Amino acid sequence: MHEFLAPTPEVADALHEGRAVVALESTVIAHGMPYPQNAETGRALEAIIRAEGAVPATIAVLDGRIRVGLSDDDLERLATGTDVWKLSRRDLPVALATGADGATTVAATMIAAALAGIAVFATGGIGGVHRGAETSFDISADLDELARTSVCVVCAGAKSVLDLPKTLEYLETRGVPVLGYGTGDFPAFYARTSGLPVLRRCDTPVEVARILHAKWRLGLDGGVVLANPIPEADALDAGAMEAVIAQALHDAESRGIAGKAVTPFLLARLKELTEGRSLDANIALIRHNARVAALVAGAYAALA
Repeated sequence: MHEFLAPTPEVADALHEGRAVVALESTVIAHGMPYPQNAETGRALEAIIRAEGAVPATIAVLDGRIRVGLSDDDLERLATGTDVWKLSRRDLPVALATGADGATTVAATMIAAALAGIAVFATGGIGGVHRGAETSFDISADLDELARTSVCVVCAGAKSVLDLPKTLEYLETRGVPVLGYGTGDFPAFYARTSGLPVLRRCDTPVEVARILHAKWRLGLDGGVVLANPIPEADALDAGAMEAVIAQALHDAESRGIAGKAVTPFLLARLKELTEGRSLDANIALIRHNARVAALVAGAYAALA
């Protein structure tokens, strides 16, 4: 293991034995949801992954180490902490060197997962090209990480506050396959469809695993996006959500919110504007992603 990695014994044993392991980010715990739903969701995701026969590895930076798997006390520390950094690629060395507590975004979680040898990662939605990026140049580091780091990211598409067509164009340019799990249409986070096509529809975990195996055995470094639509019973109306998102974006701009603070603000504002329905949908979709990720991890482990 890398000198900065600190896996739990459960995770270390599973990796050594070639068993299925699923990485989980910690930003959803520290910055994506209010307490206590954040802690409850973090525990529920781990339970879902275990129920499908895989080992969960929630990733965070604590006490100068990248923790690959958390204790319950660690999870509670992140869920209730008031000075937890939001870590992307650029922030990891600073947090490790200074001993700061940090919750990992998609990019940082991918880095840690790859260092540990974990091939599959479940999250809510990836970052992407922000609306108005042609003037702001605001593009998530998640996209470049997907182009360079060989981890499959199971998500409900990109966060719907983003510019989805530009996000898909960027991923195509960087050679990142975008697969749909049970769909040929790229999901829009809270909604099941964006009207934008994916590269390939996959209907089984084995099919996804074979694509991962072929890509990486060819030496084609970089990640894969597995876009998994929110369950139909939990989905929100796309048109209604677009109007709410427009209002939240206007509110962010009028308050001068920019950079890393944008996404947490928008998620909190959407919760207010939808009277909690967006939070319920967010929890439902990430739980669904955890289950699919565990199934894909199991299928991939069987091929390795």
